[in-house]
Amino acid sequence: MRTDDVDRRILACLIEDGRSTYDDVGKRVALSAPAVKRRVDRLRERGVLRGFTALVDPAALGATTEALIELFYAPGIGLDAVRESLRPLPEVVEAWSVTGDADCIVRVRATDPQDLERVIMELQRESSVVRTRSQIIMSRLIERRD
Repeated sequence: MRTDDVDRRILACLIEDGRSTYDDVGKRVALSAPAVKRRVDRLRERGVLRGFTALVDPAALGATTEALIELFYAPGIGLDAVRESLRPLPEVVEAWSVTGDADCIVRVRATDPQDLERVIMELQRESSVVRTRSQIIMSRLIERRD
C-alpha cells in the first residue's frame, strides 16, 4: 500500500504535535476521527510511523555543549563492535558509520567544555580507537524532526 497525500498530511500534523487527537487531525485533513485512526494504525503497521515521543530541550536539562566527533578505528573493527563500545555512553546521542576519512561520526551532548573533554577522553580510551577529531556545534541553523 502506498502513502498518499492524505497520509502525508496526517504525518505532518503528528510531526507538528504528536499529542493531537484524531479529531484535531481529522479537522485539518478533512477526515473523520475514525478514518484518521484507521490510517494512523495502517501507517504504524507498515512501519512508516514508528512511534510517538516527547521532545526535550537538552539545554534546559544542562546539556549546553554539543559536538560532532569523528572516530578513526583500527583496521578490521566491525560495526557491531563500534556500536557496543558507544552504547554505554549516554552522552552519545547519535552515531553513524560514514564514508570518507573517519569510520564513524558521533553526536555528543555534554554539560560544558570540560564535560565534553571527559567524553572525548572516554572515547579515546577504547582500545580500537586510533584517533578522534572533534567539532563543537556553535548554533543550530535548521532542525527537522522527520
